[in-house]
Amino acid sequence: MSDQAHFSAALLDTSLPCPSGLCSANGADPSSRFAVYRNNVQSSLINALADSYPVVMALVGEEFFRAMAGFYVQHSPPVSPILNEYGRDFSHFIQDFTPAASVPYLADVARLERLRIDAYHAADATPLSPEQIGAYLAAPETLSRLQVRLHPSVAVLNSPHAVVSLWEAHQGEGQLEQLDPTQGEAALVLRRHWQVEVFRIDVGTLVFIQCLQNHRPLGLAMASAYGVSTAFDPSQALALLIRYSAITHLHPEEKARP
Repeated sequence: MSDQAHFSAALLDTSLPCPSGLCSANGADPSSRFAVYRNNVQSSLINALADSYPVVMALVGEEFFRAMAGFYVQHSPPVSPILNEYGRDFSHFIQDFTPAASVPYLADVARLERLRIDAYHAADATPLSPEQIGAYLAAPETLSRLQVRLHPSVAVLNSPHAVVSLWEAHQGEGQLEQLDPTQGEAALVLRRHWQVEVFRIDVGTLVFIQCLQNHRPLGLAMASAYGVSTAFDPSQALALLIRYSAITHLHPEEKARP
């Protein structure tokens, strides 16, 4: 391991000694100065996680959250100089963190909060106007083969827990003590005018959006959605995407040549 690797490892692992070869001005003890620096680095990373996952922290309390985040920091050094990228896999860590097992919905709430971060920082794209979209939807001969491209910020999450309700309760919408966290919910996350929105959607709409993101034509996306939910309403799903400027491109899928 190189000297730089030793230094980086010791910054995050308090069980490792101060790296050799360090010196300090004014004759100060290098190990003491390094301990202060290490504490500042770890505190900064824990604070970054607290900023990224405020609802997760609210659900378990600040003391538990900071202790959990401290374990994560020791095992997950940053891989990007962009601080809001730190903790991208925090939900996976929570899923396997035994002390958090009594809060089974915690990892999915973390996933939802990460989707909100990603939506905020997603690339921009110019949405189609309702009039442009209406012109395409009014052509029945190409409707089923229509390719729909969605805004880069669009993301969905399907959870066996009430992730949207839990998140909303910490935004002043609804009462936390009155909701049942075991009721599964699907979430849609998107950005409009630099405002990140979170919606509760049905599983049919979730599958519909996933199919569009996987470049399935409109007809196949609707059929897949009906396959998981006979209550799926394509007009409502499209209206939601149109209302929140989530459709950026439409074109008929070309027929395969013989």
